Amino acid sequence: MRRRTGLVLAGAFLSALGARAEEPAKLPPRTSPAALAKAPVYTLRRCLELAEQNYPKVGEARARLRQKEAQLSQAHTAPFSEWTLTGGIGPAPTVRGTSVYSPSTDVALTSNMALAWQMGIDGVVPLWTFGKIGNLWDAAEAQIGVGEHEVKKEKNDVKLSVRRAYYGVQLARDSLALVRDAAKQIDKHLGRLEARVNEGEGDDIELLKLKMYRAELEARESEAAKQERIALGGLRFLTGVKGALDIPDQPLARVPHTLAPLGRYLDAARLFRPEVNMARAGVLARQAQVRLEQSRYFPDLGLALSARYARAPEVTNQVNPYVNDTANRFYYGAALALKWKLDFLPQSARVAQARAQLEEIRATERYALGGVGAEVEQAFAEATDAGKRVDAYSRAQGYARQWLIKVQQGIDVGTFDDEDIVAPAKEYALKRFAQMSAVYEYNVAISKLSQVTGWDSIAPVE
Repeated sequence: MRRRTGLVLAGAFLSALGARAEEPAKLPPRTSPAALAKAPVYTLRRCLELAEQNYPKVGEARARLRQKEAQLSQAHTAPFSEWTLTGGIGPAPTVRGTSVYSPSTDVALTSNMALAWQMGIDGVVPLWTFGKIGNLWDAAEAQIGVGEHEVKKEKNDVKLSVRRAYYGVQLARDSLALVRDAAKQIDKHLGRLEARVNEGEGDDIELLKLKMYRAELEARESEAAKQERIALGGLRFLTGVKGALDIPDQPLARVPHTLAPLGRYLDAARLFRPEVNMARAGVLARQAQVRLEQSRYFPDLGLALSARYARAPEVTNQVNPYVNDTANRFYYGAALALKWKLDFLPQSARVAQARAQLEEIRATERYALGGVGAEVEQAFAEATDAGKRVDAYSRAQGYARQWLIKVQQGIDVGTFDDEDIVAPAKEYALKRFAQMSAVYEYNVAISKLSQVTGWDSIAPVE
């Protein structure tokens, strides 16, 4: 009975491992098993926090947000910064006299030269721009909203990848435990059967089969260990951890979230999904841009201010107000100013371009709403299916275990033969691995549902 049981368990575990779950993203391992044994342990919550802080795509989105914030600051200050300061210094000849009589000539270069200098400032304070300034501010502020939701989008996406890798490590370790348990079952009988064959009492064909299964288990163990290293490498990259990394030694368990009706997730996606909110903010920005272009049909009214000081010591200062003295003077002034760019035909084309861009982003918003709805329905269907399979395989595993125990008890009391253990042992191993895979797929499906809805709280962090 023991020899037959070992063979069946080995074949069953190998068959079960053939039905592999979805593999995490492949990244090269960087930590040896010896170093991994001493690696710091990171919980799922900590991994998610580190990914939000260190993932490069999140950093890129933050940098683009800072750029948009700088553009908003520029929009607030630029209309009131239309000031120009000019100055100069150079040689000037000695010039004496007045506009009536001068002993000097009009020669620009003489033997008597001295330095002269001047400085002036000119600018306009806008008083009324027919909405140009306000619409510019509105467009820049809407772009800030786009940047903020872009950061949330990148965080939302990386959380799904972190959870997938984290659950992948747990599944790989559970698979390793399953394979090693099968190897222990074989090792219990391998030496004893080999001794019997050497004594001429055992079946050498069964011995070869057992050795074959044992060698195959070593290959499967190596494969499971490889998947563990790959998942840990992916987790290390996503979190930005430099050096070794490990997770708590806990078996893969089903996340506690209970699925609500589909409509709740569709509503959540319309409210929380970053891509939808990015499109909405983009619509606001384009609307402000259209109003900005329309306001360019009208003039700008402002207060023009000017002041200038010039000094040339070797040039006689003319005090007659009817004489234009550019060498020695100080003046200042203020006046209402009007600036009107009369390019109405090109401006109408720019307005048409802005309206076309607005229609484009509105179409993008409709596409985002429709696409998000389809993604939510798909993720909900995957989660529903995975949840039902978890429940079904859990029941099937329990039934298979009860079947196996009853047959073992029957063999002990003589009501069953040794070969009767084959079917229940195989089915129990198959259902055990199927249940593990279904739990992994359910956890990933819930994580994906969290990602497509933007509702992070439905995917627990512990």
